Amino acid sequence: MKVTVILPAAGLGTRMGRAAPEKDGTSRKQFMLLDGSPILLHTIRKFVSSDWVSEIVVALRGEDIGWVTELLKEENFPKPVRLVEGGDSRQQSVQNALTTLSTDTELVAVHDAVRPFIEHDVLAKVFEEAAATGAAIVGIVPVDTVKQVHRNKVRATIPRERLILTQTPQVFAYDLLRKAFDKAREDGFTGTDESSLVERLEQVEVSVVAGSDRNIKITKPSDMDLARHYLVEEKVGQVS
Repeated sequence: MKVTVILPAAGLGTRMGRAAPEKDGTSRKQFMLLDGSPILLHTIRKFVSSDWVSEIVVALRGEDIGWVTELLKEENFPKPVRLVEGGDSRQQSVQNALTTLSTDTELVAVHDAVRPFIEHDVLAKVFEEAAATGAAIVGIVPVDTVKQVHRNKVRATIPRERLILTQTPQVFAYDLLRKAFDKAREDGFTGTDESSLVERLEQVEVSVVAGSDRNIKITKPSDMDLARHYLVEEKVGQVS
């Protein structure tokens, strides 16, 4: 089965507090240095090491393609890692990457470039589910009580068993995801994730696979402390 992973990494990462173009790991979140390597590189390594994955496509800002190409040459990955120019939004970046995929692609996984701690057992489960059903995402159940509000007044308490906090990867049959993106472009619809585009088709039900609290999305400076802790744990696990 040919499985392609798309990593949208063209964002400016303004929640980190800086947005200047650079390549020294001090600004945009996907290029923040974690143990000497950009977070993006840690994420790529995780998918390269998955037996399920055939290739990885990274969507970047045009000015980053040159130096990231050189970075990847140093890694000498055993699987194809291609770079494409992304767009001004996540949706456009994924769309640009989708258009470069060969038609023999069977599954497409879209993953946040700043989630380097996705675990291999979770990957296997979400790929297996998507292969069987055509659409599967990773999510966790919220631990806090969730309230529905209007302005600053509580209107309802929403049962947690009916909710998930969505993570990535989100995995879909290639033809289904292409159709969802084409429909969204035709309708002028912008979704917050790939699943929301697929849901609009009302063609398949999207399955949910249990994720992990470790699969953090690094979006603010304080997340880096936890990321360093998880990285040490990963290295200890590999040694043991």
